[in-house]
Amino acid sequence: MKTMKPLPLLLAAALSACAAPPETGRPGGLDPDRLTLIRQRMQEYVDQHQASGIVTLVGNRGQLAHLEAVGVRDLETGDPMRIDTIFRIASMTKPVTAIAVVMLEEEGRLSIEDPVEKHLPEFKGQMLVKSKSAAETVLVRPPRPITLRDLLTHTSGLPGGPPVGLSDLYARRNRTLAEAALAYSQMPLQFEPGTKWAYCNAGLDTLGRVVEVAAGKTFEAFLQERLFTPLGMKDTFFYPTARQLARVAKIYKKSGDGLTFTESYLGDPVDGKFPLPAGGLYSTASDLSRLYQMMLGQGTLDGRRYLSPRSVEKMTRNHTGDLRAGFTDGVVMGLGWQIVGTPTGVTAMLSPGSYGHGGAFGTQAWLDPHRGMYFVLLVQRTGFPDGDASVLRKSLQELAVAAIRD
Repeated sequence: MKTMKPLPLLLAAALSACAAPPETGRPGGLDPDRLTLIRQRMQEYVDQHQASGIVTLVGNRGQLAHLEAVGVRDLETGDPMRIDTIFRIASMTKPVTAIAVVMLEEEGRLSIEDPVEKHLPEFKGQMLVKSKSAAETVLVRPPRPITLRDLLTHTSGLPGGPPVGLSDLYARRNRTLAEAALAYSQMPLQFEPGTKWAYCNAGLDTLGRVVEVAAGKTFEAFLQERLFTPLGMKDTFFYPTARQLARVAKIYKKSGDGLTFTESYLGDPVDGKFPLPAGGLYSTASDLSRLYQMMLGQGTLDGRRYLSPRSVEKMTRNHTGDLRAGFTDGVVMGLGWQIVGTPTGVTAMLSPGSYGHGGAFGTQAWLDPHRGMYFVLLVQRTGFPDGDASVLRKSLQELAVAAIRD
């Protein structure tokens, strides 16, 4: 394995990779000596075969405080993990989809209180499963139609994954969002809208189609024009080219005392049809840093406004009340973001109101607006007992918060 560059050179490389450098915060917010412990700890996890390689990033008060890579991108070739390695961020795509919806709400093109059928007429007449047995399934009309808010908060009652007949939707990405939404509309609801939280990829995919209808352009084009290009997120996309795929980290699963390569169940689409708004994005640590700085900046970065402060607040407050939500204790649901209601366990070091999201391949990103900090963990590993509560995530957050100077 090649020797890693020292931290100052890594930070310089990261800054040059961005379209514009992160905003400069007041110095002295974090102790650089303590931040070096993050690299040491992540290297230990690589040595223990918890992951082939890891990229970590910590932002503080608009300043990039830490960005490092350890391990390798590809165990077979020994290609080292780099700070600009591209990752499948999977469900970390969901908050991005939610941002698109809220942007359109600000423009008056939709409201999150709208019934889905207002924008997608194929959802009219959707049924609800009243009872189900081996002999028959009894369907009835739900008390109300599902809304965009229901889809954003995973409380719609839609089944979680692709419908029967489109089981290869995620693996091949060979259908359009219009085709997928039509199929989802024919799936009966599993519970009354708003009464439960159940993680639902179908709901976020449907929102992607709503964006297309409301914006009058493809979902991918809307995000590229309104978010990725102006933010300088040059390595964030749904459909990688062959050249970009060569920079993507390989996915591994735990196998005995080591790691074994495994294919992505999301496939590697090239010039595909289906962007997968629930989890199809590829990105890098530096690109994600731009997005999260914008959110912590109350919707503004480098003098450009993307969201109003009111919309940022709306997205990042509790929309599910006392319903059990998320994958760890003390978490509630905002609009596309999971919110820390009561810090406990893996969120014990975060402030109440922190928000973020994880991905199926172990990636995590969490923002603590009270402290003005954000934490990005990028790995490509399946089979964590609980990816949202992985020891890698917990260590990154603990060590970053411990670096705060009094």
